[in-house]
Amino acid sequence: MKRRSFIKAAAAAVPALSLFPADLSSIIIEQQGPGKMERRSLGRTGVMLSVIGFGGIIVMNVTPEEASAYVKMAIDAGVNHFDVAPSYGNAELMLGPALEPYRRNVFLSCKTQKRTKDEAHKELEQSLKNLRTDYFDLYQLHAVTTMSDVKTILGKNGALEAFLQAKSEGLIKYIGMSVHSAEAGMALMEAYDFDTIMYPLHISSWHAGSFGPQLLDMAHKKGMGIISLKSMAKGPWPQGADRSKYPKCWYEPFTSEEDIKTGMRFALSHPITDLMTSGQGELFKVALSLRDQLTPLSPGEVEAIKLKGAEMEPLFRYPSADAGK
Repeated sequence: MKRRSFIKAAAAAVPALSLFPADLSSIIIEQQGPGKMERRSLGRTGVMLSVIGFGGIIVMNVTPEEASAYVKMAIDAGVNHFDVAPSYGNAELMLGPALEPYRRNVFLSCKTQKRTKDEAHKELEQSLKNLRTDYFDLYQLHAVTTMSDVKTILGKNGALEAFLQAKSEGLIKYIGMSVHSAEAGMALMEAYDFDTIMYPLHISSWHAGSFGPQLLDMAHKKGMGIISLKSMAKGPWPQGADRSKYPKCWYEPFTSEEDIKTGMRFALSHPITDLMTSGQGELFKVALSLRDQLTPLSPGEVEAIKLKGAEMEPLFRYPSADAGK
């Protein structure tokens, strides 16, 4: 079966809502005691991660003192997964010194938007320097959306070659991807046994955009660690909306405590490992304050969210208008 035919068949085989509510028995879950947060297994890696991760954009454009305070607050709450990327402005430079005292006890992941071998390797080396570390626990292809990007990544002198070389050199432990289209994610998973996938798993895109179940199903069957993005997203910013209060959010975020909690509970009611919160510092603080309230959704809540979500405007859709570019 040709790749495009395989992708279409795989997506069509998953009814839009068939995976929710889901059985969590396939993942290992550890409770960490009062005031700490639950940890879950990262696919087949054997690593256990806190269900809330630290998105590095939180420390973009803050002072070194503020960056250290954010990292300490996260560590004290039980966070052990920190994720960053060169595209987050100066976040690597801020996170590196702040995280240095805790580096041995945390799981550090980074990403690259470079698609060729030489460019990806060069960016990896610079990120290692910026973050004051000699290896990444996880290195990921960042925001893969189009099938042309997939072709470049997988082809001769593509970025995947740089990842494999870096792994053989001990610069990275695990190889993953973050994707913004189901088509790109499924094509990459078909071509190589990645350790992890990171993608937007949130109410509006799942229910109104039919985006998410395809990736979850395929990644779950392959034993991959699944990391959720945008769980605190409401949808696209309305036209003319004032974005000044949340400059680090390119989407309209949930802002009330109840909506934020519902969004996180929605994501964690699926068999995923963890979620990355909004990059806005004050919203991250709200998420941390809710860490002991992230119980699975009840059947009644599931039905209510289905109805609410179907009326929302999704950030992502399947099929994707951009995947074929």
